[in-house]
Amino acid sequence: MRMEELWEAVNFICSMEFLKMAVLWTMSLLTSYIQLFVPRLFGQKTTVYPRCLPQMRGSIRPVCIVTGATSGLGAATAQALSNEGFCVVLAGRSMHLLSKTMTQIKRLNKDAHLKAFQVDLSSFPSILKFIGSLEQWLVDSDMHSSIQLLVNNAGILATSYRLTTEGYDQMMATNYIGAFSLTKLLLPLLSNSPVPSRIVNVTSFTHRSVSGMQIDKGTVSGKGFLGLRRYPCAHIYEYSKLCLLLFSYKLHQQLRLMDNSCQVSVIAADPGAVKTHIMREVPSCLSRVAFVMLKLLGLLQSAENGARSIIDASLAPAEISGLYFFGGEGRTLNSSALSYSATLAEELWNISSDLFLESKLASIGTSTSD
Repeated sequence: MRMEELWEAVNFICSMEFLKMAVLWTMSLLTSYIQLFVPRLFGQKTTVYPRCLPQMRGSIRPVCIVTGATSGLGAATAQALSNEGFCVVLAGRSMHLLSKTMTQIKRLNKDAHLKAFQVDLSSFPSILKFIGSLEQWLVDSDMHSSIQLLVNNAGILATSYRLTTEGYDQMMATNYIGAFSLTKLLLPLLSNSPVPSRIVNVTSFTHRSVSGMQIDKGTVSGKGFLGLRRYPCAHIYEYSKLCLLLFSYKLHQQLRLMDNSCQVSVIAADPGAVKTHIMREVPSCLSRVAFVMLKLLGLLQSAENGARSIIDASLAPAEISGLYFFGGEGRTLNSSALSYSATLAEELWNISSDLFLESKLASIGTSTSD
């Protein structure tokens, strides 16, 4: 190991972020598993939701979108959903990596129906461009102007400050704001589906480490963390995943309030600890140790196994909504008490909607000036 890498690792170990990731995140993961297995010890019945075949309209395949499909969980989810008969739209930042994912899926399933689009979820203009390309593709392919499933899987764990063109923290923009914006823009296509449609938001057990949260523009956009001496990467990652949960439950309620017969359901899915590239910015020696420790504890999963909760959520009965899937086998849990706060959810919804409107107006202004 080079001296520079060693110093980087030592510096990271001495940070509060390392303590959070090594101790609090492990405790949060164990809490989820304890909650999963304790009822069994006392002989209590737990509800298990079966997987249902995706509904089709005539001979037309249902369409699903998987974000962050360049590797890891996104690629495994895309593979599994293609096997279930979906026409899978793979969305990610690298067209080269998306092409590799498509080749891998085709190798395992020669009948897979796939389409790839490049999109950066931390950029509102990129999201708008993706929506336009998607709608045009549906028209050109003579398909129904709707989608049946949206899997908001894209996420990053950044260890340094990076700002988007809108001036947001890139991790908050990718993990939460981008998912919120994409979902809002795709709701018309989801609502237009002739069969029940669904939104699956991929969250994380790390949300349990958040004991309190102040909802304001600075927190949601990540701008409020700019003045700190050290980038609070673990802190922001937890926040982004809690925001996804608050958003999931709020959207579920909003859709039911607008229309009791609404056929768009919203579900959160937690894959647990999965060996993917998400820790690539953490010093490599530390990420390797983390994976070894999780494997020794029996908590580390492959991307294919981790994707089970996402597939469970995607294929759960149409009437299921507002739940939190974890652990595979169609099992659900209660997320943290904080994630069910109606007050926080309302505040987050309002601020997220304001940020969405600001980005939309900025994009209109840019296109007008061009």
